[in-house]
Amino acid sequence: MDLLRFATAGSVDDGKSTLIGRLLLDTKQIFDDTLASMEVASANRGLDETNLALLTDGLRAEREQGITIDVAYRYFATPKRKFIIADSPGHVQYTRNMVTGASTADLALVLVDARTGVIQQTRRHAAIASLLGIRHVVLCVNKMDLVDWAQPRFAEIREQFTSLASVLGLREPTVIPVSALKGDNIVTRSDAMPWYEGPALLEFLEEVDVSVRPQRGPEPLRFPVQYVLRPQSDAHPDYRGYAGTIAAGEALPGAQVAILPGDHRTRISHVEIGSEAMSSARAGDAVVLRLEDDIDISRGFMIVSAEQPVVPASRFSADICWLSAGAALEPGRQYWLKHTTRRVRCLVESIEDQLDVGRLERVPAPEALALNEIGRVTIRALEPLSFEPYAVNRQTGSFILIDASSYQTVAAGMFRNVAAEEPPESKGVRYGFGI
Repeated sequence: MDLLRFATAGSVDDGKSTLIGRLLLDTKQIFDDTLASMEVASANRGLDETNLALLTDGLRAEREQGITIDVAYRYFATPKRKFIIADSPGHVQYTRNMVTGASTADLALVLVDARTGVIQQTRRHAAIASLLGIRHVVLCVNKMDLVDWAQPRFAEIREQFTSLASVLGLREPTVIPVSALKGDNIVTRSDAMPWYEGPALLEFLEEVDVSVRPQRGPEPLRFPVQYVLRPQSDAHPDYRGYAGTIAAGEALPGAQVAILPGDHRTRISHVEIGSEAMSSARAGDAVVLRLEDDIDISRGFMIVSAEQPVVPASRFSADICWLSAGAALEPGRQYWLKHTTRRVRCLVESIEDQLDVGRLERVPAPEALALNEIGRVTIRALEPLSFEPYAVNRQTGSFILIDASSYQTVAAGMFRNVAAEEPPESKGVRYGFGI
């Protein structure tokens, strides 16, 4: 079975956690003791029905306030597919958590309250989904029972969100009317809305195609080296293998590859998973590659297709979400940049603009980026990086920034384009990297 990762999005009280709880309950993914504990907790709060949001809202502060604060991950499977759910918070204060939860998602599940429709936080989360390159969006118009299952109200909200998706460049969304509290159109189709002829939510999630877009053709190999294996045993005195997870493409014995950084060319001699030799391995597989030639390779190097290599660059533009509640991002500061398995020093040269996700506009040249703010920056790395634009490859097109003194992660970033180099005579004075 293949795997679908999806993230929830939407405003506070739109019912994201309740919907996830209902999905897990109706697919019989909740253990009896867990369900009994939720029933007791709900009764102690004076509720007539089980509060399904308790399944994902596990922090004490979340239960006290009735909101989601941190990203909660849940796993389940049906006979057709496996799923990983990232239940993300809806409050604007926790935008960074939503970015984290959606960063690895294949699909965004956006909820709106049928009574309020599309609001600013809906626009914010749709904009983030577009920024993160999520190709599939499902809009669940929740709490249809509170508007008497009215088809005109559903049609109005569907038109609002479809227009928003068009502005953001999102693929036309699938829109489903649901009641998470009562379970309508979650796992099975509801009799309460005979006018709706589309699939229930689970039906859609089981069938949606999240494979790589076919018009691009086969992806070239991208393999960040995580660890070098040298057992140096009597049985294998000359063994040298490179362990890691394939970020893109396919590894085949005999395929010609290039080693980055550098300009070395060689061929793959063996592809191994565990101790078993494989005829091929694909993106997502954790493997060991062995090469025909002995080349100085260590953690942080990347093995790529020789026919379609990556052109390293040290100056580039990127979109970042600032994650730090401490100091804001200001031009001129140095950070560690971690890209795949490689870490290099870098300097943020300038902040080009800030994304106003409420108005869907870019504000030019802000002085700084504060917590939860998103902007486009120009960065110079001390060493060239083998990256690709995020729109081409989410694995090799993403990175994080780490504070050089506290070693805390302060930003999540997405490579956009290679930036033109400045004259060499200006580098030593301005960037402190030496001449």
